Amino acid sequence: MQETMDMPNMTDNGTNMDMNMQMSFYWGKHGTVLFSGWPNHSAGMYTLALFFVFFLSLGIEILSNQPPIRHGAKPALGVVVQASVYFFRISFLYLVMLAVMSFNGGIFIAAVLGHSLGFFLAKFRAISMANRESSGLEQKV
Repeated sequence: MQETMDMPNMTDNGTNMDMNMQMSFYWGKHGTVLFSGWPNHSAGMYTLALFFVFFLSLGIEILSNQPPIRHGAKPALGVVVQASVYFFRISFLYLVMLAVMSFNGGIFIAAVLGHSLGFFLAKFRAISMANRESSGLEQKV
């Protein structure tokens, strides 16, 4: 039994729309994720929604852990690059937040797994780069 909250009828260009809002976690492809009619009770579209949320979450973590701008870079270019990365990171973050607010258990798990794998990959890259730099310094000495 799914717990839903009926919202009052709203009028949009003279048509009535009924809205149901999910109020607890549920499992399955029946629901709305981000867009009206998506995944439309289709297993294929639900799988696509899972992958979409997973890769958005992965991208958020990778963009969140970018190395700082190197010394000697042009300040204006550095600020533009950082602002662009920030724009996409925040956009992806809000999309994932809205998807998770669908209260679909699969979407929630896809978001958590994407964030976790993205964090792992970003930190693995950072540690590899730090080890490479420290071994390069040792060879110079």
